[in-house]
Amino acid sequence: MKLVLAVVQDADVARVTECLTSRGLTVTRLASTGGFVRAGSTTLLLGVDDERVWEVRRILEREGRRRTRTLAPPPMLDTQGGEGSLPGGGEVEVGGAVVFVLPIESFERV
Repeated sequence: MKLVLAVVQDADVARVTECLTSRGLTVTRLASTGGFVRAGSTTLLLGVDDERVWEVRRILEREGRRRTRTLAPPPMLDTQGGEGSLPGGGEVEVGGAVVFVLPIESFERV
């Protein structure tokens, strides 16, 4: 038995969840926020048999789309009180899924 934790971008979570549940998998959704881009995301929790982990990963790869997003550089104030900007803006890749697969000893619904 495995616990799959998957962090999925909010734009993809409805499609991912629908695909998982249509295959009889039970999904728990937790709202979360990414640290770098500060984009909304959802952490999915699934308790699955070992032989179904590949199926979950395949769905996440197929339905969690990667896309680019343009970030503005963060504003800064110079020592004279004027405004400027820090380097660091530009395009970054977002989307897809971050997946953790953890062994578990038991899984119960109470």
